[in-house]
Amino acid sequence: MGGRALRTAAARLQAACLGAGLTVATAESCSGGLVGDAITDVAGSSAYYLGGVVAYSDAVKASALGVAEETLAEHGAVSAETARAMAEGARARFGADLAVAVTGIAGPGGGTPTKPVGLVYLAVSGPDGTAVERREWSGARLANKAASAAAALELLHAAAVRAAAARRYPGSDPILGPDGQQQR
Repeated sequence: MGGRALRTAAARLQAACLGAGLTVATAESCSGGLVGDAITDVAGSSAYYLGGVVAYSDAVKASALGVAEETLAEHGAVSAETARAMAEGARARFGADLAVAVTGIAGPGGGTPTKPVGLVYLAVSGPDGTAVERREWSGARLANKAASAAAALELLHAAAVRAAAARRYPGSDPILGPDGQQQR
């Protein structure tokens, strides 16, 4: 996925967030700030994007995002647990409605049999909790970074649509169609 596709995904996210009055923060490792870059490529992003942290080292994951050293030691930087802690830490530290985290192994080196090159964990934290997804990409380093950023933007968009629906229909669990509108 190239820059144009990332900007399109970011524009969709922006429309959903501005329409619902939601704010967003990012916590990135293997994507190296590509999610935040895509978001800020769209004019008007300052109305909802609070900021982000590129936490490439474990020390920065711990100090800037509050990832417990025990989590990093027990599960590693590339894990569902670390992705969850990164997203929750970004949401809390920025005071955002939604936060996304990306951590993984972009390649070409660094993979192991249990954590291969292309393995990525993404997490989105919002008012309804934190969801984590595991993805595996098969491309080269830049392709894996772009795929990770695209997935993060899509997860944020889905979370924004859910949060907007919860605000429109408090106390209900609406069934949403692919356009984010409530279905009957």
